[in-house]
Amino acid sequence: MLNKGVKPLAAATGLLLLAGSLAACGGENDAKSNGSGGEATKEVKISVLTGNSQDSVNGMNAMIEGFKKVAPHITIELETRPDGSEGDNIVKTRLATGDMADVFFYNSGSLMQALSPEKNLLDLTNEPFMENIQDSFKQTVSYKGKVYGASGGSVVAGGWYYNKKIYADLGLSVPQTWDELIDNNKKIKEAGITPVIGTFKDSWTSQLVVLSDYYNVQAQVPNFAEDFTAHTATNANTPAMLRSFEKLQELHENDFFNKDFLATTYDAGLKMLAEGQGAHYPMQSVGVPTLLQNFPDRIDDIGYFAQPGDDPAKNGLTVWMPGAGYIYKGSKHIEEAKQFLAYTASVEGVQAAAAVSSPIGPYVVNGAKMPDDVPELVKDMLPYFEKGQIAPALEFLSPIKGPSLEQITVEVGAGYKTAQEGAEAYDKDVEKQAKQLGLEGW
Repeated sequence: MLNKGVKPLAAATGLLLLAGSLAACGGENDAKSNGSGGEATKEVKISVLTGNSQDSVNGMNAMIEGFKKVAPHITIELETRPDGSEGDNIVKTRLATGDMADVFFYNSGSLMQALSPEKNLLDLTNEPFMENIQDSFKQTVSYKGKVYGASGGSVVAGGWYYNKKIYADLGLSVPQTWDELIDNNKKIKEAGITPVIGTFKDSWTSQLVVLSDYYNVQAQVPNFAEDFTAHTATNANTPAMLRSFEKLQELHENDFFNKDFLATTYDAGLKMLAEGQGAHYPMQSVGVPTLLQNFPDRIDDIGYFAQPGDDPAKNGLTVWMPGAGYIYKGSKHIEEAKQFLAYTASVEGVQAAAAVSSPIGPYVVNGAKMPDDVPELVKDMLPYFEKGQIAPALEFLSPIKGPSLEQITVEVGAGYKTAQEGAEAYDKDVEKQAKQLGLEGW
């Protein structure tokens, strides 16, 4: 489970080392006084690549502003990329062509391992600032015993947003089983409201019903991740895993999605949820800051619950570790890149981002705490963490995640493929990556 221990000495030490290292940095541009009467420091510009979502950009800009106060001689040039498979391809292409930013923010877990870390990423294992990072996170950015990423982010939940006003008006209760969720959806549909918001125009969002179900899979088959990695179990021949695809198929068969779900975007989906045009949205908690910023007067109308399984006694939350910051091994400004990454993974950096972007779960930086005024829907997630009713998403337990899952889940959710066909297609999709990783059994 998550390590919530606080290590103030380690955090303080990391910040002191960061501050002490600033005077030693070098660069290629004109020098200017450091303001203390000592030797001049040199102005250096480094590039930083992050996702283009509103929340990502706002949080990164806040950390850049905070970093200026610590290292005024380092200028940050911010670049953005799309999320989902398009963003994955951009990251891989830029690494392959040697055109990567000095620091880039990307997924942890299996997608990080697919970046050829030894070749492309700087080893951060022994950097002092890594003492600030919880061990539960370090293992998600490790490869062959070395740690390559750092994060100041918060843990991401995978489950269902719901409109509490709709629930209250229809006398509904938060479902503890999948059948109860289906019954709620039928009552919502009868009331003339869209039961489930689909935003498949942004295809990455189509995966959430399948991916958020992993707590339920692990509850039934505790060794699935290990067996899947060893190729002794597959999605199609494991009933608990196949059930995840069947749930997506069931939403289609009951006509629960909005009519234009194939043309609806993620941002439009959040708007539908907040305005009560749809009752449910299966989605990660990454949408909380956007909801809070764009719909502050409706944030209290929204709640959150874990994707239900078939057994009410085994109800829990699937969680994603936050993405990480990585330093491109070919960077010409390694020391400055380390200093910026150290700041983003410090309590100070976390607080800077939190000032403009509400946390969406517990932080992975020791000593960083969630503000007391987080929205109620974030507090809905905390009992799962407190009771230990959480499980990491499969991509953090196995290095295998096929690149075409989001296209496959679009097809299942739209009725172009059955759940069985989708699971079989995904089993074929993962083969190439597993072989590239040199995993035994493939």
